[in-house]
Amino acid sequence: MKLRALAKLCSVDFFDDRSLLVVAWKRILEVLELAMPEEKKVRGGKGTQQRKKTDPRKQEILDACAALGLACQNVHDWNDAERYAKRAKEGYEEQLGRESEKALEATYSLTMSTDYGKRIEKLGDLVKRIERALGEENVVTLDTLNTLGAMLNRNGEYEGAIKICKRFLAGRMKLLGEDHRETFETLNNLGGIYKKMENYENALGFFERVLKANEGMLGTNHPHTLVTMMNIANMHTLQMDFGKAEPLYEIALEGFEAQLGKDHSDTKRCAKDLGAFCEFSGNEEKLAELRKRYAL
Repeated sequence: MKLRALAKLCSVDFFDDRSLLVVAWKRILEVLELAMPEEKKVRGGKGTQQRKKTDPRKQEILDACAALGLACQNVHDWNDAERYAKRAKEGYEEQLGRESEKALEATYSLTMSTDYGKRIEKLGDLVKRIERALGEENVVTLDTLNTLGAMLNRNGEYEGAIKICKRFLAGRMKLLGEDHRETFETLNNLGGIYKKMENYENALGFFERVLKANEGMLGTNHPHTLVTMMNIANMHTLQMDFGKAEPLYEIALEGFEAQLGKDHSDTKRCAKDLGAFCEFSGNEEKLAELRKRYAL
């Protein structure tokens, strides 16, 4: 019981130094392996037969291997990450079946430990396999979709990224609801992809949905709300709609300074964006004031 309690504490949020998470999970794995009795054989009618495959103690060891693999990924120890993820995957397949949730989750983890250049293709194939086995709204399915969308976005494959992110968004909304933080993050990510594609109208639509949600849940002056407000101001500027952009920049800047102080990086970034807007729109007086106040 003490070991299980320790395992629950062993998360990325618990340790400031992520290398300590690796040390903790290695120790847990060692203790579990020491406590595991040797394989016993049960005599049958013809020779011997191994005892039942599904063994809770074995699964505890495999769970520790899976967690250790993820911990190694967090510190970019890719060799150990691959080794422990592979051990977990093979063990789960033997214990629970190749298409079980834990086996597929370990397969996903193993894919993320392999060479970066091969991941997109492997993830694309894995998504299809996981969807067939677990369904569209399963957590493992959605995590794999989210990772694939992020990698396509990073790779500049924006059309593919949008398609995947929309599938992820639909699943997240069914699983968590429209008002969940992760739903808003996905809406924001979609806005960012459309912005990169210079499709400012679609980007604006997603950012406005996020702003409305943030204002309702977090309040008008919360930093997340203010960042979204700044994104919307940027979209209006790119669409040459200066009348809508300027007041949003000013509200966001006032909010950042009140909440975080004038020397905070978010405040400075907003001041810089407003300064660029003033330069673009020809407001030299306001630009000079911003440069003086925020040392731009």
